Order: sequence, then C-alpha cells, then structure tokens
Amino acid sequence: MAQSSLLNRQALYLKPDPTRVIVRPFKPSTEPQHLNPRDKTRANEIVDRVLTLDAVATTNQLHDILDNFEGRHRNLLRQFELRADAMENAFANHAAFSQQQRQLIGAYFMNEYSFESAALFNPSIVPHPDQSNVAEGSRRVILSLRAVGEGHISSLTFRTGMIDAQGAVTIDPPVRLAGLPDIHANDGLAPAGCIGISFKEESDLSERVIFPVTEAQSNGIEDARFVAFEDEGKTVYYATYTAYSGAGIRSELLETQDFLNFTLTPLRGPAARNKGMALFPRRINGRYAMIARQDSENLFLLYSDDLHNWDEGQLLMKPEFAWQFVQIGNCGSPVEIDEGWLLFTHGVGPMRRYSIGVTLLDKSDPSIILARTVDPLLQPEPTEREGYVPNVVYSCGAMRHGDLIALPYAVSDTYSNFTTMKISMLLETMQPAGSPS
Repeated sequence: MAQSSLLNRQALYLKPDPTRVIVRPFKPSTEPQHLNPRDKTRANEIVDRVLTLDAVATTNQLHDILDNFEGRHRNLLRQFELRADAMENAFANHAAFSQQQRQLIGAYFMNEYSFESAALFNPSIVPHPDQSNVAEGSRRVILSLRAVGEGHISSLTFRTGMIDAQGAVTIDPPVRLAGLPDIHANDGLAPAGCIGISFKEESDLSERVIFPVTEAQSNGIEDARFVAFEDEGKTVYYATYTAYSGAGIRSELLETQDFLNFTLTPLRGPAARNKGMALFPRRINGRYAMIARQDSENLFLLYSDDLHNWDEGQLLMKPEFAWQFVQIGNCGSPVEIDEGWLLFTHGVGPMRRYSIGVTLLDKSDPSIILARTVDPLLQPEPTEREGYVPNVVYSCGAMRHGDLIALPYAVSDTYSNFTTMKISMLLETMQPAGSPS
C-alpha cells in the first residue's frame, strides 16, 4: 500500500516563535584576574553602582524597565525580588537598601531568553486529563515539544489541541506569555533526590516552560517521551527524557498528574546511561517495561520492579533493512491495540536520512515480534527536508484515537507536523515476522 493512501498528513506546521520569551537569571562573565585586578566580584561591583543611584533615579529606572517589559511577563517585580533574594552575598557590604533598590538590582541580573527561537520539534502526544465539554468522538490532547533557543539549550514546552472523529487535528495557538515554575528541592516538598516544580494555577498550559534546573540538565532537557500510564485505575503521566550537561547524558523521568505540578527524577542502573528510553503505558505481567537503545544501534526490551532503576535488557531488534542500516531507535512508547503493541521506530540510512517504520509486538510477551513494516512508513517529503538537520523525520510518541493512530513528527530538527492513519490500513502494510524482506 502506498504511503499516500495510508497517511493523512496534516498541514499544521508548528514552527518556532522567537517572540516567546522567558525571564531567567543572568550571570556576568568573569574576566581573567590579570587583565582587571579587583578585590570584589563583578556582581558586587554592579550592585555597588546601582546603589549609588538616589531614590528618584532608582524609581525612574524601575519605571523604565516596567514600561519596556511588563506586558511581556507575569509578576515581573516579584521575579526581580526573587532574583535579589538569591544574591544575598552581593549585598554583604551594604547595611541598608530599599525594596525598590533590591528590585532594580534583581533586574540587572536577569535577562530575556527566547526559548524556542531556533527549533520546536520532537513532539509526543497524550490525552488531556480534562475531557469535559468535548464533542462525542473527539478528544482533547496535550502535545509536548522540545524547544531550542540561544546556545542550543533545550527545554520542554506544551500545546493543547483536539482530534475529531475523522482524525482532523487542530492545535490551539499558544498564549503570548511564557514562564518558569517554582522549584522545590531540599525543601520537603519533593522526595529525596528529586526536583519538584510547580506552575501557577492561572497559567495556560502553553505558558509553562520546563527549563534545565540541575547541573546534569544544564545544556538541555531533550526528547521527552510522554505516556499516559494506567495503574490500578489511576492515570499518571510519565515522560522519559535525556538530561544533557554539555559533557555527558543520562536518562531521567518526569511525573505529573495535572501538568501543573511535576517531579523530575534521575533514573538509575546501567540502562539509564544512554538515551531514548520509552516506557510501556502499563505493567507487563506485573512489571514495568521499557524499550531502550543501550548501545549505539539496536533496540532492547527492559523489565524492572522499580520504576526508577533499570538494568540492561534483552536484544529486541537490530537494523535489518537498508533504510535503517546505520541505527534504529524508538519513536516513543508502544501503543496498545487489540492485536498487540505498535512500536514506532526510526531508522537511519544513507546520507543520514531518518525514516519512521512500525513493528507489532505480542501483547503478553513483547519480546515476540509479530509483524513489521519492511519499507519506511514516513520519510522526509521534498517539501519537508530542509532545516537545522536536513532529511530527518522523528517522533517521541504517538497516540491511539478510536480506530486511528495520531503521530506527531518533527521535520529536520526545526518544526513539527502531524499525520494520522487507520489502524486497519496500517496493519495491512506490515509483513509477518520472518517473511522475506
């Protein structure tokens, strides 16, 4: 069956928007001591300069900042105060200062960051926890996206949308504002070894940005693979992602029930040293299960009794076809259908072109491959091959919607689009395992 008759490519083209900015701490660079000998840090000297301003000049400076930036951010003065609170050592040489002086100093040590100016890609999709007032046959969804800004730092952002009964996808436009969460670490609000973050309830979901918090994440929170995990009648949303420090990587787990409060936890064990882990949406025979790439080219099936600790697993798939001879990897968590588990995978072929295929795994024993697509299901279209990394299609997670599969995918590491497909037609394109290529 031809791709064109199976895939219903949308024309959503979710592209990066450089006008969406957050406010984050700014740290002045430090000059070599021999070039500019000084007894104080640059931060101390900047504070000293600001405190030379009299009350009128301080007020005027604050008013000028608010006139320029207030409409671009929520509670800007409060953010200035919080930044000043984190810089108490810079105030050590000064006995007294006004609230306005503290706010102005906070402003000097913050900057706007356009978090999705370079790319908005590698999406995954899950059902929205709120399905109220949704038309019959439709479903409200949450889309997660990897956003990249200055310095190639990756963060996590969200969109809401709807899939109707016919498979037409609409994505709500993001609100103009964007903001960072409150962070809970070592304050008793997050479990030991974890980072808890929470957003203000009045914030729109598209407003919430999960930016690197720890040193291990400092250069990026990458490729979150979200899944709605069902366990004992409760739905918890998990996402495995790659934490990148600039020198090394590790897999971490994000957990939420409401997309307002999140917990971020490093994963432990030999399998967590690599990237691209994808959690099954429920336990298999009483155990947690993952699809992962422990080496540089193959896919493995992992089991664990502990959600946060993962030993090495068993080999599941190797590159077999020409379009995946370089390496294979998963495109998010397996999707459960009546016939088994649909595992979407990417393969890398000649000219480092990325393509997407799918494999059907046995429902009770996912180590058994029942069928697979011999040819790519999705490849870069001529109109979708240009970008930061050309010739790439990539996804971090699909979703079942009735008799359809909704697959968001990234285009050349730059922007994102959608396709849907009928499950029955998809199964017809697959060949039984062991049949001739």
